[in-house]
Amino acid sequence: MTAKQHVPELRFPEFEGEWEQIKIGKLLSYIKGFAFKSADYCEDGERIIRVSDLGADKIKQTGTKVYISLELSKKYNQYRLINGDIIITTVGSKPNLIESAVGRAIYVDSDSEGILNQNMLKFYPKDENNTKFLHGYLGSKRYWDYIISIQRGNANQSNITVQDLLEYRVFRTKPVEQQKIAAFLTAVDDKIQLLTRKKALLEQYKKGVMQQLFSQQLRFKDDAGNDFPDWEEVRLGDLGENIIGLTYSPSNVTRDGSGVIVLRSSNIKNDRLILDDIVRVNSKIKDKLQVRDKDILICTRNGSQRLIGKNILIENFENGPFTFGAFMSVFRSPINHFLSHLFKTDEFKDQVQLNLGARINQITTGVLNEFTFIIPASNKEQQKIASFLSAIDEKINQVSTQLQHTQQYKKGLLQKMFV
Repeated sequence: MTAKQHVPELRFPEFEGEWEQIKIGKLLSYIKGFAFKSADYCEDGERIIRVSDLGADKIKQTGTKVYISLELSKKYNQYRLINGDIIITTVGSKPNLIESAVGRAIYVDSDSEGILNQNMLKFYPKDENNTKFLHGYLGSKRYWDYIISIQRGNANQSNITVQDLLEYRVFRTKPVEQQKIAAFLTAVDDKIQLLTRKKALLEQYKKGVMQQLFSQQLRFKDDAGNDFPDWEEVRLGDLGENIIGLTYSPSNVTRDGSGVIVLRSSNIKNDRLILDDIVRVNSKIKDKLQVRDKDILICTRNGSQRLIGKNILIENFENGPFTFGAFMSVFRSPINHFLSHLFKTDEFKDQVQLNLGARINQITTGVLNEFTFIIPASNKEQQKIASFLSAIDEKINQVSTQLQHTQQYKKGLLQKMFV
């Protein structure tokens, strides 16, 4: 690398000069987390931050939390996390995993997160170095390639040494430029957090409305302002057809981009059809097994119990034709727009869990057909419910798209604003 390459592609106009390459251990000090005893845990007090509490880019606020008493926590002030600290795990899951991954760097943006547990380090700046600026280096491909090169372990767990981690090299500029870059990235992060919060609130609102609608606490009126007829109990199999997916062999799989796409459970992500991991086959597909608009795709068999029953309404799809694999089924009905929302309710999920196979995580189409629900007798009331919930889904999708674009924008900034 020549000296001329030691400047970023994108830079604020008031700054010039080359950046200095330096080991991160020269810029940051660290403290190892403390090995708290489970006997000291209690139901409330100061939170203990464990490896399992780390998400993709922040400390998770969901799931099981552990605490020590406020009185006891006073002994461990040096392990308390404050705004501007960086957490890095030295023991965790493989680097390619999203959560609790070894080497993952989490920026702390609050003084109230808690106290750091063992198998993690908290980094804080030496001199005038800005940790928000330096954190920009700790999510890059170059950093992850370095973590992969130094990690050791088995199939289930990895570890890195502190000494190896401190050898990682970054480029730094003067504190005033670091601060300006950090402030700009903070503004982008604030927008990401705002959109994340907005999406979560919309999802929470939808969940509450769904509960009210399907329990009949909230009812629509017809166009004349009159009540719709009473709801009725129905058997799912009487509302439409449940179709088992295609069985194919490895010899049917194509590698040249030809053939029919086989939809699998991995193609359903966050209630969206995602085609970033596809399999194509050259088998002749029966008309019945070709996915149609408004089919509901359902996962009926999977290694993970929690994934059984996940489903999605297929609509306005492109890149077809599609079929679906043997571990999937399709429910085909004239009222699928309504049923696609019913299939997201706790009532549907509970019936799935109650009817799972004893040995294998699966649910048969025959069992699915026996599910019973109380639904509107009037098709017009079904349509009103479906349209109302779909409008909320559209708002959620719009916010999700904004969030994805902002995250992609930040990713581009990190590539161009750093050497």
